[in-house]
Amino acid sequence: MQNKPKLAMVRIRGKVQGVSFRVWTRMEARKLALTGWVRNEDDGSVAALIAGTEDAVSEMLQNFWQGPPGAHVSSVTSEDIGTGEAPDRFDIVT
Repeated sequence: MQNKPKLAMVRIRGKVQGVSFRVWTRMEARKLALTGWVRNEDDGSVAALIAGTEDAVSEMLQNFWQGPPGAHVSSVTSEDIGTGEAPDRFDIVT
């Protein structure tokens, strides 16, 4: 029996739009074998759903503080939404 992935909803604020944050997030998430999605929000933040092992989710939450070159992250907030079904890959959504 396969374990269900840990799921977290994340909001990243700061200078995170116009710096390829979504592309960077997808690349980093795929390196960690995470699934989910990332999108720009109207308020200038970036939102993401990340799903995977507890260690991979924790590592990605730390990675969000760095971001791609040109980004300046002022806050990363996450809500643990438990375990469950997740997308089968990581994508940029609108």
